[in-house]
Amino acid sequence: MTGKVTGIQPYGAFVALDDDTQGLVHISEITYGFVKDVCEFLSVGQEVEVKVLEIDEAAEKISLSIRALQERPAAVRKKDAPPRKSLQDRVDESDANGFNSLKDKLQDWIEQSGH
Repeated sequence: MTGKVTGIQPYGAFVALDDDTQGLVHISEITYGFVKDVCEFLSVGQEVEVKVLEIDEAAEKISLSIRALQERPAAVRKKDAPPRKSLQDRVDESDANGFNSLKDKLQDWIEQSGH
Protein backbone atom coordinates (compact mmCIF):
# COMPACT_ATOMS: atom_id res chain seq x y z
CA MET A 1 0.00 0.00 0.00
CA THR A 2 1.02 3.59 -0.41
CA GLY A 3 0.89 5.81 2.65
CA LYS A 4 2.08 9.19 3.81
CA VAL A 5 4.37 9.77 6.78
CA THR A 6 2.41 11.84 9.31
CA GLY A 7 4.76 11.76 12.28
CA ILE A 8 8.17 10.58 13.39
CA GLN A 9 9.09 9.29 16.84
CA PRO A 10 12.37 7.80 18.13
CA TYR A 11 10.77 4.33 17.86
CA GLY A 12 9.33 4.62 14.33
CA ALA A 13 7.12 6.55 11.94
CA PHE A 14 3.35 6.93 11.74
CA VAL A 15 1.96 6.48 8.25
CA ALA A 16 -1.56 7.43 7.13
CA LEU A 17 -3.03 4.83 4.79
CA ASP A 18 -6.16 6.91 4.19
CA ASP A 19 -8.08 9.72 5.93
CA ASP A 20 -9.19 7.43 8.76
CA THR A 21 -6.46 4.81 9.03
CA GLN A 22 -2.97 5.20 10.39
CA GLY A 23 -0.31 2.63 11.15
CA LEU A 24 3.16 2.49 12.64
CA VAL A 25 6.36 1.48 10.89
CA HIS A 26 8.54 0.40 13.83
CA ILE A 27 12.18 1.51 13.60
CA SER A 28 13.21 -2.13 13.01
CA GLU A 29 10.92 -2.32 9.96
CA ILE A 30 12.29 0.73 8.12
CA THR A 31 15.19 -0.96 6.37
CA TYR A 32 17.68 -3.80 6.71
CA GLY A 33 20.55 -2.99 8.99
CA PHE A 34 20.76 -0.68 11.98
CA VAL A 35 18.67 2.49 12.04
CA LYS A 36 19.92 4.98 14.61
CA ASP A 37 17.67 7.88 13.62
CA VAL A 38 14.33 7.50 11.81
CA CYS A 39 14.78 11.02 10.36
CA GLU A 40 17.76 9.80 8.32
CA PHE A 41 15.36 7.61 6.31
CA LEU A 42 11.94 9.25 6.45
CA SER A 43 10.40 12.71 6.66
CA VAL A 44 6.89 13.96 7.42
CA GLY A 45 4.81 14.25 4.24
CA GLN A 46 6.87 11.66 2.37
CA GLU A 47 4.94 9.01 0.44
CA VAL A 48 6.11 5.49 1.18
CA GLU A 49 5.24 1.97 0.06
CA VAL A 50 4.34 -0.15 3.07
CA LYS A 51 3.25 -3.70 3.75
CA VAL A 52 0.69 -4.42 6.46
CA LEU A 53 2.26 -6.86 8.91
CA GLU A 54 -0.44 -7.10 11.55
CA ILE A 55 -3.77 -5.53 12.46
CA ASP A 56 -4.60 -5.50 16.16
CA GLU A 57 -8.29 -4.66 16.13
CA ALA A 58 -8.63 -4.66 19.91
CA ALA A 59 -5.87 -2.08 20.34
CA GLU A 60 -6.76 -0.41 17.02
CA LYS A 61 -3.13 -0.60 15.93
CA ILE A 62 -1.73 -1.46 12.52
CA SER A 63 1.88 -2.63 12.20
CA LEU A 64 3.50 -1.67 8.92
CA SER A 65 6.81 -2.45 7.25
CA ILE A 66 8.84 -0.75 4.56
CA ARG A 67 11.66 -3.28 4.92
CA ALA A 68 9.37 -6.18 3.95
CA LEU A 69 9.15 -4.72 0.44
CA GLN A 70 12.92 -4.40 0.06
CA GLU A 71 15.23 -7.10 -1.16
CA ARG A 72 17.22 -8.60 1.67
CA PRO A 73 20.87 -7.67 1.12
CA ALA A 74 23.31 -10.49 0.56
CA ALA A 75 25.66 -11.06 3.45
CA VAL A 76 28.59 -8.76 2.90
CA ARG A 77 31.89 -10.57 2.94
CA LYS A 78 35.24 -9.24 1.86
CA LYS A 79 36.40 -11.06 -1.24
CA ASP A 80 39.90 -11.77 0.02
CA ALA A 81 38.96 -12.60 3.61
CA PRO A 82 40.02 -16.11 4.50
CA PRO A 83 37.25 -18.42 5.66
CA ARG A 84 36.79 -18.04 9.40
CA LYS A 85 37.99 -20.87 11.59
CA SER A 86 35.76 -22.10 14.35
CA LEU A 87 37.02 -21.82 17.90
CA GLN A 88 37.52 -25.59 17.96
CA ASP A 89 39.75 -25.37 14.88
CA ARG A 90 41.84 -22.67 16.52
CA VAL A 91 42.43 -24.64 19.75
CA ASP A 92 45.69 -26.52 19.52
CA GLU A 93 45.03 -29.52 21.72
CA SER A 94 48.61 -30.69 21.29
CA ASP A 95 49.74 -27.50 23.03
CA ALA A 96 50.42 -29.32 26.30
CA ASN A 97 51.67 -26.19 28.09
CA GLY A 98 48.26 -24.53 28.19
CA PHE A 99 46.42 -27.63 29.33
CA ASN A 100 49.09 -28.86 31.75
CA SER A 101 49.41 -25.54 33.56
CA LEU A 102 45.64 -25.51 34.01
CA LYS A 103 45.72 -29.11 35.30
CA ASP A 104 48.47 -28.18 37.81
CA LYS A 105 46.59 -25.11 38.98
CA LEU A 106 43.40 -27.10 39.36
CA GLN A 107 45.15 -29.48 41.76
CA ASP A 108 46.47 -26.47 43.75
CA TRP A 109 43.00 -24.91 43.90
CA ILE A 110 41.49 -28.17 45.14
CA GLU A 111 44.12 -28.40 47.89
CA GLN A 112 43.63 -24.74 48.87
CA SER A 113 39.87 -25.18 49.15
CA GLY A 114 40.46 -27.86 51.76
CA HIS A 115 38.84 -30.78 49.94
